[in-house]
Amino acid sequence: MLSSLKLLDLIANNAEVMARQWAKDVTKNAKTPFYQYINEEYLIPQAADFYQKLSAVYTLQDPYPAIKGFMSKFAEKRFKEGVPLHETLYAVILMRRHIWLYAEFQAIFISIVEQRQALDSQTRTILIFDYITYVVTEKYISLMGETPAKK
Repeated sequence: MLSSLKLLDLIANNAEVMARQWAKDVTKNAKTPFYQYINEEYLIPQAADFYQKLSAVYTLQDPYPAIKGFMSKFAEKRFKEGVPLHETLYAVILMRRHIWLYAEFQAIFISIVEQRQALDSQTRTILIFDYITYVVTEKYISLMGETPAKK
């Protein structure tokens, strides 16, 4: 649990730094062309908010209800902005990647024991991001069913 707390602290205390790095990445990534037309300063608060909310659910016994709450809103905003589902999902994948890149850069996992704890943290993070992917996809599909073309 020690490394989980380290990772949690890292996410909570460095949300804006990670958000800035993510915004630079997502606006230049070939898999997210929609984001190339969005100002980084508009994107940074979205990602920082995401990281803050993520850090708040990280230690919950059952994070799914909280994830469903904030990620449904996240997905609805991206949908209304016209971001394609596959790009929204890849943007979230990049957010996850930036957590691990930042953690690696900070070298928070060093000893053998901490490496084992890092693996536990990674397993927990994967579960949380699996939930996030499910909720975003579910919300997009729900919203697509509400569009006038589908009625």
